[in-house]
Amino acid sequence: MVSLRIFRSLKPVIAAVNGAAVGVGATMQLPMDIRIASTDARFGFVFARRGLVPEAASSWFLSKVVGLSTALEWCYSGRIFSAQEACERGLVRSLHELDELLPAARAIAQEFVDNCAPVSVAMTRQMLWRMSSASHPMEAHKLDTLALRHRGSSDDAREGVESFLDKRQPTYSARVSRDMPDFFDWQSEPPYSQL
Repeated sequence: MVSLRIFRSLKPVIAAVNGAAVGVGATMQLPMDIRIASTDARFGFVFARRGLVPEAASSWFLSKVVGLSTALEWCYSGRIFSAQEACERGLVRSLHELDELLPAARAIAQEFVDNCAPVSVAMTRQMLWRMSSASHPMEAHKLDTLALRHRGSSDDAREGVESFLDKRQPTYSARVSRDMPDFFDWQSEPPYSQL
């Protein structure tokens, strides 16, 4: 349920991994948007070594994050692997010394906060995750069209253009808590069912 709650989040989720992320410690990170790790972190999808199978919806998420071949290899072998391998194969974005890990995660989040419209970020997060398994690009096109129409006529869009032309930081007024579009239920499965 934790993985599914993270998946449904309207706000970006960033993992800063230090130590051993094994079993649920690895799978619960998969629906997060960005994962960074300390150079000492270790990862493992160890289920087959314990006579189990992947859990926490990782059979859906893992291949989307690292590709099918890597997902299969890691799950078949059940081995623990280094942060370096996790980074090389796309599980984590970057590696940091321990004392730099949390500041790096905060800097990523701060970039979103300082430069981007919160409602646009929330909608983008849901669109990219949920459309990653759409059966045809037309499903994404329909959703993109509705979302772009909604955001394109917003005060945030005007502010984004004006701040760019004025060469200043934007000040967005729309909030995720009150200004998400009502053209479909973001919590329903699939989210594009009303299109």
